[in-house]
Amino acid sequence: MNEATTPSTPYRVLARKYRPSTFADLIGQDAMVRTITNAFEAGRIAQAWMLTGVRGVGKTTTARILARALNYELPDGSVTAPTVAMPVLGVHCQAIMESRHLDVIEMDAASHNGVEDVRAINDAIRYAPVSARYKVYILDEVHMLSGAAFNALLKTLEEPPPHAKFVFATTEIRKVPITVLSRCQRFDLRRVDAALLVKHLQDIAAKEAIAVEPEALALIARAAEGSVRDALSLLDQAIAHAGGAGNLTKTAAPVGAEDVRQMLGLADRTRIIDLFEALMRADIARALAELRDQYDTGADPAMILADLAEFTHFVTRLKIVPALAQDISLTEAERTRGRAFAGKLSLRVLARTWQMLLKGIAEVEAAGRPVAAAEMVLVRIAYAADLPTPDEVIRSLGDATRGNGVDTAASAHPSPATGPAGDARPRATSRSEPTSRAYSPARSEAQGGTSAALATIGLAAVAEPRPIRAEAPPRVLADFAALVALAAEKRDLAMKSALERDVRLIRFEDGKLDIALEAGAPQSLVGELSKKLADWTGRRWMIAVSTEPGAPSLKAQEQARKAELKDAVRADPLVRAVLDRFPGAEIVDVRAPADTATSAAEEAPSNPPGDGVDTDVADEER
Repeated sequence: MNEATTPSTPYRVLARKYRPSTFADLIGQDAMVRTITNAFEAGRIAQAWMLTGVRGVGKTTTARILARALNYELPDGSVTAPTVAMPVLGVHCQAIMESRHLDVIEMDAASHNGVEDVRAINDAIRYAPVSARYKVYILDEVHMLSGAAFNALLKTLEEPPPHAKFVFATTEIRKVPITVLSRCQRFDLRRVDAALLVKHLQDIAAKEAIAVEPEALALIARAAEGSVRDALSLLDQAIAHAGGAGNLTKTAAPVGAEDVRQMLGLADRTRIIDLFEALMRADIARALAELRDQYDTGADPAMILADLAEFTHFVTRLKIVPALAQDISLTEAERTRGRAFAGKLSLRVLARTWQMLLKGIAEVEAAGRPVAAAEMVLVRIAYAADLPTPDEVIRSLGDATRGNGVDTAASAHPSPATGPAGDARPRATSRSEPTSRAYSPARSEAQGGTSAALATIGLAAVAEPRPIRAEAPPRVLADFAALVALAAEKRDLAMKSALERDVRLIRFEDGKLDIALEAGAPQSLVGELSKKLADWTGRRWMIAVSTEPGAPSLKAQEQARKAELKDAVRADPLVRAVLDRFPGAEIVDVRAPADTATSAAEEAPSNPPGDGVDTDVADEER
């Protein structure tokens, strides 16, 4: 595939020049290749395929390879059926790979997304292929079809002619209707692993006779994010950036890691690790100098923090899975120094650094002065790097106290340096700021207040044994109203509302409940009620749903009571006179005398005896 470039033939970019032409050339898609190979060998060939994945993983390329495999023929007629074994170019292969075969129709659904375009497919699909075995329709970016176009395609897609096959490619699988997906075999093309991508780039660089440093290939593979096309495009750009091959008689200049960093605006990986080390040592001055140095050489502050976050993530993964250090896409500095950091740093420190970097990247991107914002982020990380966690403070102070012969139990009680009983706050606190020195118990005592208070609380928690809780006796419920009150007590408002609205009581005994349900009651009500009663009362309940009508629900009873009160009030001569005097007036609510008295008592101001206020006069003035 490495054809010579002459003055009469234009240069072909690497992404097109080394485009796979067989399933054996595809990298990183082993599951899909195995499935299609087995289907072709067994003669179980689908009528439509749906290929989905991120950009540059080989969706359109796979569609063309499928079209070639379906129509593979040799001039001597030795191949009479579809096959994935294509050692040499067949009769139709070159035309299919160049997208100019009459029976392999490629359509860009982004620009041909209307119902008229699909209607043209429906009209033409009835006719047999001109020269190939199958008529293959490849629709790229199929998610761009309109709703009417998808609907027009459904019938043909469900029952295509025997000589027709469909291959769809999309990066937005969620936008494809489920009615279309159900008629296709779906393959999710994966991002290519960085190590596999590095090997692929090494092979292409060898074919092009171009020297590329392994670290440069690792940077390209990392920047490509699993996309083969992006990786080849970046390699093409890096070759040109490093000097490239000006003509056939000139050997291409080697591509170094520094060339790739300058091209992508990345910081030196080793310098990123140096910056990380300065932060973990709480060396703020060195960290700020390193950041300013990288910024002066052209690195973007947000990109520097992103690289720091990536290295923090790598160290965290390496601490959990040490075997990750064998990845060939890593530089030697990342392997050795990353392993050293993973052995020294705790997961708490790494997680805290990750969170601060994640927040800091957003701040830098939104700031008017990104480098100043990045410096403040580094100051925060370095300041917090050597601060111990609360449990480390308690553990260290506890060990120091025991080493000095002090009784831990006695230290748990408030000392004269603390405030009143139950108040762990010290009477005098130190205002000095923590420095970047390593933490020690003596330093904590010198700082005073906060550490002393934390030590007192922590040692008290360690020294005092926890009381053994006695098992609570089962809860006894007297009636259904007590059950509703229990739901309110547990603050389960949803269950309380369901009991009042959807349950018609038939019989109630402690531990047994016979009920009928309203028509709109949820089906899961009985199961949820049984489980919650077991949790609330400490024993299992028998709940039976009966076909008997039962008593009205509590809500219906309340509504009936209010209706009776309204009728009684409406019959009162005074109220009837008011309603007649104001046509259209309605009785909105009726309160019982006891409710009215209670409300008035709650709303009235409380005047203690002897305050000199005459209640009757105050009422009259109001």
